[in-house]
Amino acid sequence: MARTLVLLRHAKAEPEADLGDARRPLATKGRKQATALGPRLAEVTGTVDVALVSSALRTTETFKLVSQQLRVRTHEVRDELYEAGPRQVLAMLQELDAETATVLVVGHEPTMSHLAFLLHDTQDDLARQVSLGIPTAAACVIEVPTAWAELDRSTAHLTQLVRLAD
Repeated sequence: MARTLVLLRHAKAEPEADLGDARRPLATKGRKQATALGPRLAEVTGTVDVALVSSALRTTETFKLVSQQLRVRTHEVRDELYEAGPRQVLAMLQELDAETATVLVVGHEPTMSHLAFLLHDTQDDLARQVSLGIPTAAACVIEVPTAWAELDRSTAHLTQLVRLAD
């Protein structure tokens, strides 16, 4: 069974305000980014079986706008994704049902790019790009040839970086 993992960094957020980092909303630019990214992700992934979304306001808003143009069967907002590092997100992925084909994770930097780099099986141009981090509203699309429970370092293949033109 072919599996696809999409690691999406949230769209552009407002600078930190008195409400704290977790309550930062999307900026006007971020709302436009997320709206434009939805159809691009739909072309790349088709239907998403499970979306795991950080509980931060900017990630939930990004997901809401992206999912207007992207079919998502089920989603979970998870508090632990807000501060999770690559290994913590990997552990969440390893717990997914084996029948899940396509997963979207909406999270934060540097976790999204570090996890993509960790999973990627080749040192190529895409690896170099993500090793430097990814911009807001960018998604790492990863082919996963193993069961989710077996996903680990260098066991998947980063096929593309979906990003919007500046």
